[in-house]
Amino acid sequence: MGESKLKHLQREEMLLSCAGVQTAGGRVRVRWETDSAATPMGQLAYFIEFLTLTGLWSCWQDRCPLSYSSPNAPTKADVLGTWLLSILSGHRRYSHVTTIRFDGVNPGLLGMNKVISEDALRRALVAIPEDKGVSWLDGHLRESTAPLLDVPWILDIDTTIKPLYGKQEGAVVSYNPKKPGRPSHSYHTYLMAGLRLVMGVEVKAGNEHSGSHTLPGLLRILDELPAHQRPKIVRGDCGFGSDGIMRELEARAQPYLFKLRCWRRPKTDHLTG
Repeated sequence: MGESKLKHLQREEMLLSCAGVQTAGGRVRVRWETDSAATPMGQLAYFIEFLTLTGLWSCWQDRCPLSYSSPNAPTKADVLGTWLLSILSGHRRYSHVTTIRFDGVNPGLLGMNKVISEDALRRALVAIPEDKGVSWLDGHLRESTAPLLDVPWILDIDTTIKPLYGKQEGAVVSYNPKKPGRPSHSYHTYLMAGLRLVMGVEVKAGNEHSGSHTLPGLLRILDELPAHQRPKIVRGDCGFGSDGIMRELEARAQPYLFKLRCWRRPKTDHLTG
């Protein structure tokens, strides 16, 4: 077989191995190379296709309460795309955004014009009003879990202590099991048991780690859900088995299951099945 025919066959095999992917920037072809090294973000094109075809990406942009008056300001796609790519890359600081500024593939798949700088991203997020921003993100989070709530499910509540090494807002020295004396944040998390889907997370100061600080977020989730979508049981450890929490749940006819501390004579008046 001649060299030209061999190249032609190789090209046809390559085109057959390419998969068409629909993205916000248009349709592209993705080809797997089994002999090449793995790329950390190689499968991102398929996730972007999922965001595009389901309308999640466009809806997330349209509802974002961010607006600019300057004609030179970045677009919502640039701001939210930079934020998304940075999070998916495992970044934990704004300064890490610099590492994706030379990505010539993924930003275009999201319909972005460019990856903005860390300072521009910080200013953009600050420009979003807090109340509107929380409502915007919580609304999309609820929409992602609502179709699963028509069957019986369990809501787990938990508090996690995260040690801090800077001067972040709310960095307070308090209870810290792993780094005593180190400032921390307390993460109050509400999870769908089994699937481990997050229904909500509240970041509070390090000294706000008790169950009483978890209660407002818990009640807000329960009150926003229709009666037929509420959890079958609210479940937590002994830190949530207090009289105040149990009375609030009983007032809403919400069953719960909490551990009790090993007191000498624990009262069982408020235990429900």
